[in-house]
Amino acid sequence: MRDHVGNRAVVLGGSVAGTLAARVLAEFYHDVVVVDRDTVLGVSTARKGTPHARHAHGLHGRGHLILEELFPGFTEDMVRKGYPVGDLGEMRWYFNNRRLPYTKTGLLSVTPIRPILEHEIRTRVAALANVTYLERHDVLGLVSTADSGRVVGARVRPREGAEEEVVLDADLVVDATGRGSRTPVWLEEMGYGRPAEERVKIGLAYTTRFYRRVPGSFEDTWSINPVASPGHPRGAFFGLSDEDMCIVSLTGILGDHPPTDPDGFLEFARSLPVPDVYEGIKDAEPLDDPTSFGFPASVRRRYEDLRRFPAGLAVLGDAVCSFNPVYGQGMSVAAWEAMTLRGHLREGRFDPGAYLGALGKVVDNPWQVAAGGDLAFPGVEGRRTAETDMGNAYVSQVQDAASKDPEVAKGFMRVAGLIDPPSALMEPPMRARVLRACGDTTTSGGGVPVTVPRPSDKKLPGAA
Repeated sequence: MRDHVGNRAVVLGGSVAGTLAARVLAEFYHDVVVVDRDTVLGVSTARKGTPHARHAHGLHGRGHLILEELFPGFTEDMVRKGYPVGDLGEMRWYFNNRRLPYTKTGLLSVTPIRPILEHEIRTRVAALANVTYLERHDVLGLVSTADSGRVVGARVRPREGAEEEVVLDADLVVDATGRGSRTPVWLEEMGYGRPAEERVKIGLAYTTRFYRRVPGSFEDTWSINPVASPGHPRGAFFGLSDEDMCIVSLTGILGDHPPTDPDGFLEFARSLPVPDVYEGIKDAEPLDDPTSFGFPASVRRRYEDLRRFPAGLAVLGDAVCSFNPVYGQGMSVAAWEAMTLRGHLREGRFDPGAYLGALGKVVDNPWQVAAGGDLAFPGVEGRRTAETDMGNAYVSQVQDAASKDPEVAKGFMRVAGLIDPPSALMEPPMRARVLRACGDTTTSGGGVPVTVPRPSDKKLPGAA
């Protein structure tokens, strides 16, 4: 423990966000307790509390760098165990039915199945002497001072056995319970305002099936990703999950969801604008039945705009912002938020207002990428502006240029990997490359001629 900030911190939720929060809190608190409703320790398969975990995931760019900092040797260990790790630019990416060239970005992507990745992270955190996991406990609510000015603990109850609730005293409670977070309700009960919410209704569904790897497949890459676009709204993520098994997650939006019957699943794969996925699985041995998961909307809670917030409480992960998962940002943003928490605790105390303000800035760019990109699809519900439309039009040009120029592809991957902000794609050198590849006007993914924004447009509001 580096700097003593408090005696006990309690983390609500033991998935990636909560576990990374516990890793950071262990540096500053004598005792860290992680509460989860499921059995989580030693579990490396999908569990009831995280139904999304069965589907394709990746830890890319910034997220990987953070894990390597928190757990030195993490990457080498994953490679040694046979899990897929490689350069983000050496995946086979398709945007608007155009293939990006392989390019070395220097940014790694770690893509075992999500339960394996969670297990690897959680095992390392649980091994810390001052971290305890309280499994199979429901979270009932917060405990606060009489004037509600400070949160001083959490009320939990075992899911089996004793019916009496238990109060966990805490100097800091961190809500990492995900999309279903009840912090807005708890704030209201304590006399505070609820955070404003932004929603972008994408109506997404993933349908996933595992296959035995076909001998000779994946010789030049380990992941093939035809990403949905306005002109081609069906997409897929097809890649190795270990040396012998591959995962296929098909995606569809606005009710056009991939079927869960085997024949329908295969026909949906055949309908993709590129043949790679269908050709890769049509003769492969399936290892399970297709399973679907629905994601109705991306949601951002604007905690940074609240004027009042109780001391002793923090929020992070999907409890703050839940992104459309096709952008592969969720785990990386959670890691970034955990590092933001760490930076504020290094001040020797925890100021919730300053922390929430910094958290809002962390979320800004990923939200711009995901929410702005989704609004390029006709029929998606959300607030559109002229800047959003202009930004999405330019991103379509960037994607076209990236299919011709490896340096544009590299810049695009740096934004996708959360290393550079979306505005980096508007810098003069990058703009010049896009213009050379596409000219002043080109055709967007939806087939509409668009004009590149002029240099005075400093911000790109809708990167996909």
